[in-house]
Amino acid sequence: MASIARSALLRQTAALPKFSAATQAIARQSAIAANSVRATAAFHTTPQRALLPPLPQHVDGSVNDPAPVPATSPSHGSYHWTFDRLVAASLIPLTITPFAAGSLNPAMDAFLCATILIHSHTGFQQIIIDYLPTRRVPRTRKLFTWGLNAATAVVGLALYEFETTDVGITEAIKRVWSA
Repeated sequence: MASIARSALLRQTAALPKFSAATQAIARQSAIAANSVRATAAFHTTPQRALLPPLPQHVDGSVNDPAPVPATSPSHGSYHWTFDRLVAASLIPLTITPFAAGSLNPAMDAFLCATILIHSHTGFQQIIIDYLPTRRVPRTRKLFTWGLNAATAVVGLALYEFETTDVGITEAIKRVWSA
């Protein structure tokens, strides 16, 4: 509403009869301001100046076609969510136990590393599934999925090497914490 009133006020000021040099200067300033407002408004409302092009658009079927129902699978949905919650909940005691009990058991260290790796992988996988739909960007989703699998394999190998040839993750955290 304010922009409508402002442009109308500027037009009225520009249309006033020119009595003096001061009035003419005000009229020139208002005309310059009106032109800059129009130029700014034209830039912001022009659809030809899109910063990012839209993703590929494709419509299958017509408006009257029913929505496709995906095939049911026991490995997705609620079972998947339950598995993720169990992994996330198991990280709490696995993280606290080695430091509270003073145990530096390599088996518990390996189990902690595996749980962290699974938790991270499934979390990033859910981000890829949510934000990169297969129908819109299939190649990008496949690229990110392969990248995630490669990163998980590299981190798993690095954690294995760190556990077998070095002090292990809990001892490393203990040393960093007490340093």
